[in-house]
Amino acid sequence: MLRQYELVERVKAYDPDADEDLLNRAYVFSMKAHGSQLRASGDPYFSHPIEVAGILTDLKLDGETIATGILHDTIEDTVATQEEIDRLFGKSVGRLVDGVTKLSRIEAQTDSERQAENLRKFLLAMSNDIRVLLVKLADRLHNMRTLHFIKSEDKRRRIARETMDIYAPLAERIGMYGFMDELQELAFRQLEPDAHETITARLAKLREGGGDMVARIASGIKLVLAQKGVEADVTGREKRPYSIWKKMQGRGMNFEALSDVMAFRVIVDEESECYRALGIVHGRWPMVPGRFKDFISTPKRNGYKSIHTTVLHSENARIEVQIRTRRMHEESENGLAAHWAYKQGGEGAQAREAYPWLEDLLEVLHDAATPEELLENARLAMFQDQVFVFTPKGALHQLPRDSTPVDFAYAVHSDLGDSCVGAKVNGRVVPLRTRLVNGDQVEILRSKIKAPDPAWEGFVVSAKARAAIRRHVRHKNNLESQSMGHKLLESLALRLKTGLGDELVGPALGRLRLADRGALELAMARNQLTDAQVSEALVPGSTAGQKPRRTRGKPGPAAVSIHGLTAGVSFELGACRPIPGDRIVGIRHPDQPIVIHTIDCVSLADETGEWLEVSWGQETDGAVARLAVVVHNQPGSLASLATTLAAHNANIVNLALKHRDREFHTDVIDIEVEDLKHLTTIIAALRQVKAVVSVERMRG
Repeated sequence: MLRQYELVERVKAYDPDADEDLLNRAYVFSMKAHGSQLRASGDPYFSHPIEVAGILTDLKLDGETIATGILHDTIEDTVATQEEIDRLFGKSVGRLVDGVTKLSRIEAQTDSERQAENLRKFLLAMSNDIRVLLVKLADRLHNMRTLHFIKSEDKRRRIARETMDIYAPLAERIGMYGFMDELQELAFRQLEPDAHETITARLAKLREGGGDMVARIASGIKLVLAQKGVEADVTGREKRPYSIWKKMQGRGMNFEALSDVMAFRVIVDEESECYRALGIVHGRWPMVPGRFKDFISTPKRNGYKSIHTTVLHSENARIEVQIRTRRMHEESENGLAAHWAYKQGGEGAQAREAYPWLEDLLEVLHDAATPEELLENARLAMFQDQVFVFTPKGALHQLPRDSTPVDFAYAVHSDLGDSCVGAKVNGRVVPLRTRLVNGDQVEILRSKIKAPDPAWEGFVVSAKARAAIRRHVRHKNNLESQSMGHKLLESLALRLKTGLGDELVGPALGRLRLADRGALELAMARNQLTDAQVSEALVPGSTAGQKPRRTRGKPGPAAVSIHGLTAGVSFELGACRPIPGDRIVGIRHPDQPIVIHTIDCVSLADETGEWLEVSWGQETDGAVARLAVVVHNQPGSLASLATTLAAHNANIVNLALKHRDREFHTDVIDIEVEDLKHLTTIIAALRQVKAVVSVERMRG
């Protein structure tokens, strides 16, 4: 553990103007506050914040950040208060400490809720001052280095999983690859101990068989470059076990099939020398096709710059070579901390400008409706594998691998995503679920109406797109439910033969303990209140002696019209597949959409929900009907079937072959129809087709 004077000397070595008094006071305060507390290792707890501060000095961060590292656990784990930290160390340090502090006292019901709230607070604080993230990463790194002292395997695995899902990707996003590599490696050791042990043993065996191969190859590369006039530092290393395991999983191969388990870094002074060195390396050893990436001309979103190539070395080994300048190398190891001048303080506005993904992350977190969704969005937003695509004007965008045009549209702007109706990739119109690849040029076709399709959620991969679609669905759900509740309330008023003026509704809201009429309508739509409860609240005594109604006749004037409402939001169609024109009834269950059945549906006999009078609106948007068609097994049968359907303006939604023998086959066809009359006409027309043996409407 660093002593007080050693810590101060470290900071003064790179920042002679650092506030020495602040560091000394923080050191003494933290030591007294933690007192006799011990860590799982048996060491004094105070050693942890000091080690965190030591990690931060390696990044050459400012005095306030170092003090924050020393104090970061005092509010959470001691009797120290936020007000005390603010008073003794200033508002700036207090704000940083508060940002890093976990909400350990939050009263949440589940671990996921606690984790989500901690993450939400941390990310919001990080957006205001990026130094919060640097302290948190240093804190997590030291905790992972000592994770093996925790006795509970479940707890170790939970911390390791959180590190792998959240903190390692965060380190990657700000270009701190040194932190990312170590965090991933330590987490991998806990999550996949057998795989880690096996790969480590294989590497040791390979090392024994090949001698000091890494040193020999590094010396050879340096000599070849020097002979061509390029002075460079060349270092080599075996790839980390986690990196090897990830490649084995991604490519579906075993260890023996991997040939590029060594990586070498060529570090030069100028950017132009990077390309000279690349030419020399490719001239000396054959390049492996498809393994070249130029992150100097097109840097990663986190600012990472380097040239990556893989060559077949003369020792019959594939080796990865990374070529970069000294400045690029420093930034690749420490990322944001390498170029975030300590005197600037790393304000939130600077962080958002330098790292636009942070703004996107905050947006998707804001849109999350549940703790589980927040954690899912955070993991998606920090997805590591990227694909590079361009706008028609040549602007570069980096997206998660397997992104679609919808992901691209939301990455450009939320409004563009909401109004997207189609896309062109490389000048050709493609389906919106098309997967984009590196170099694609994407043009979004849009409409004036902002209405994202809920089905998009099934194929988008970016957190921003998924969060926006879910936000729209929730908003639409509320609107549709409100509309359904309004119709239900009006229907109830008709049956009660009363009005819905404020003089009647106001007292009813008080009896039901609801804030306003909108809350009443939502509660009715979601069946959180029965008709009897609302009737009694509107007209006390009106339900005396009444029995639940089950309607099998023609819908009365109080029937709720489902015209203008969306199936799947405020109501769903039952397995009997009702279409406009069928006589129908609604079944209500608490907090679920109303299910619409035909009045003769066989499943109604076992239905336990509340029955509701419903009717089709005067104008409908059509529906999908299912037909079972038996046709002769001969050439042209399906063609004649499709021709007849097209002649009657019926679009085929789905077609499946159900049965087939030598003479006949039965096709199940889903078609779009306007109403029952339209369907009846189509069935009659199909029965006149020579190839058709029989046609029946399918229920269920």
